[in-house]
Amino acid sequence: MEGLLTRCRALPALATCCRQLSGYVPRRFHHCAPRGGRRLLLSRVFQPQNLREDQVLSLQDKFGDLTCKSQRLMLQVGLIYPASPGCYHLLPYTVRAMEKLVRVIDQEMQAIGGQKVNMPTLSPAELWQATNRWDLMGKELLRLRDRHGKEYCLGPTHEEAITALIAAQKKLSYKQLPFLLYQVTRKFRDEPRPRFGLLRGREFYMKDMYTFDSSPEAAQQTYNLVCDAYCSLFNRLGLRFVKVQADVGSIGGTMSHEFQLPVDVGEDRLAICPHCSFSANLETLDLSQMNCPACQGPLTETKGIEVGHTFYLGTKYSSIFNAQFTNIYGKPSLAEMGCYGLGVTRILAAAIEVLSTEDCVRWPSLLAPYQACLIPPKKGSKEEAASELIGQLCDHITEAVPQLHGEVLLDDRTHLTIGNRLKDANKFGYPFVIIAGKRALEDPAHFEVWCQNTGEVVFLTKDGVMDLLTQVQTI
Repeated sequence: MEGLLTRCRALPALATCCRQLSGYVPRRFHHCAPRGGRRLLLSRVFQPQNLREDQVLSLQDKFGDLTCKSQRLMLQVGLIYPASPGCYHLLPYTVRAMEKLVRVIDQEMQAIGGQKVNMPTLSPAELWQATNRWDLMGKELLRLRDRHGKEYCLGPTHEEAITALIAAQKKLSYKQLPFLLYQVTRKFRDEPRPRFGLLRGREFYMKDMYTFDSSPEAAQQTYNLVCDAYCSLFNRLGLRFVKVQADVGSIGGTMSHEFQLPVDVGEDRLAICPHCSFSANLETLDLSQMNCPACQGPLTETKGIEVGHTFYLGTKYSSIFNAQFTNIYGKPSLAEMGCYGLGVTRILAAAIEVLSTEDCVRWPSLLAPYQACLIPPKKGSKEEAASELIGQLCDHITEAVPQLHGEVLLDDRTHLTIGNRLKDANKFGYPFVIIAGKRALEDPAHFEVWCQNTGEVVFLTKDGVMDLLTQVQTI
């Protein structure tokens, strides 16, 4: 931090801003969407009181090893709080980021014709027994009985449920296909050893899409379309990813790909050819032959975090549930299916894992909980006269920059020094931190602006700040 500050030029002689404060009337502050002069205040954001490192370490003793950077940082800055092994409370900053991620996912899925649905979490045992996955999934299924003795599971995925839904529609025509149906819901998996925070938990959010086509050729086109949408999603988030050949596992089908974020903490081992486009999960390869099957060149090995998975299912499920449509010849045909998952909470944690420093959270710019944090002077300091200036700047940003409505947070903890609040802002990873320091007393006032994602520090007038922030892209 000191190194970045030294890049800023020495401050010139200070000027007074008393005339700018004439007519000042105190306003009431609230934490809600800015409306009618209200401001979003940091002091009103709910956070647990376990933000000191010694208290985080006490959580480690209670809830297991803090074995990765994202888990440690998310606990330290109050993004999550442990509820039970593998389950976490998602706190306000994380919920805001997740809602933004879901909006990006919605945009990408609906751009290719996706329609959003919402299926029950409780899934009847007979659906899973029909596909034999009630036994195949083993202890990973969280099972329960209702008061009548009927068995259910908490769905980790919904292939059975969605296929039964389509099968119940008795008069489908080929003219109505394809269907691309998706949801973003909580999923459950009884992990034997939950770890890495949100990267591997028992309860998590997932986007799962299920597609129904009239022919294998059309289904392959849909498969490619969804894969392209996944690539677009990760590119928009600024996350370096690799698409690899994968095993179909318990879901089944004839083709599968994973979308992986390369990182050392990843649990998947990947083989990537530096000479051609071939890449695969090592579990799909003959380990005695570590040459690329496409070009015969040597493969390099790396680790990755799986954040997306796609499957071409064919008629594996539609044949069991008799999910049919009337084809062009007026005859009944089985729908060709695909399924496509994105780990929503896992993407958040994985992004923090790959983008953050050891001490500070960094977000994909589109997903930052707040785009800007404004820091007024400390109460009683020589610069206190500039407090109203930064309050006015806060109001002007929210009124004049439409995309930043609800995205600007004022750190009103003026009993703390600017330095302490800047340290907190750096940990939280706001893309922009704007400080009213000594140069805010100049005429014209200059604000110290930290661009967290680039490491740049500049001094800008009010107009300069506005010019900078109008370029910010949001969802």
